[in-house]
Amino acid sequence: PNAVAGWTGTDQSIDTETRDVLGPGDFLSRLYSRPQPASPIGLFIGYFPSQRTGVTIHSPKNCLPGAGWVFESSQSLLLNDLDGRPHRVGEYVIANGEHRQFVIYWYQAHGRSVANEYMAKIYLVADAIRMNRSDGALVRVTTPIGLNESNATARDRAEQFTQELFPMLPRFIPD
Repeated sequence: PNAVAGWTGTDQSIDTETRDVLGPGDFLSRLYSRPQPASPIGLFIGYFPSQRTGVTIHSPKNCLPGAGWVFESSQSLLLNDLDGRPHRVGEYVIANGEHRQFVIYWYQAHGRSVANEYMAKIYLVADAIRMNRSDGALVRVTTPIGLNESNATARDRAEQFTQELFPMLPRFIPD
């Protein structure tokens, strides 16, 4: 949706070169902001209706360094949505020069969230055999870490947005 818990979204274009790298699929790139002074939230969702050898979801661990970002920290954890349902996500702090961002990302497929790209591939193979489905999505939430802002403040902002977003995703990403 264009509005999430007081945040209003503006679609961002995805250039042709990036779309070519991503391959076939449906993509959303949106920047959410609030009226009061707060850093924005970036949302990227890449949905791939069919994955096979050579045409799979690209891991942010590969794409972000290719764009000049380095990982300062990383962890995987369970993040509960507003209904208390746990979702496995990866949380990262990335930097590119003086710019830093807090990132939450996960792979979403068939009602499950997975933070690890290797586990996502294992589930992909199992689901292809068991359910004859190879669709899935990558969901990434980002927010800048201001020069005078703590990582914890940026984390709280990203986590609160993500907790609001979780229950909305099944309307757009097939379970």
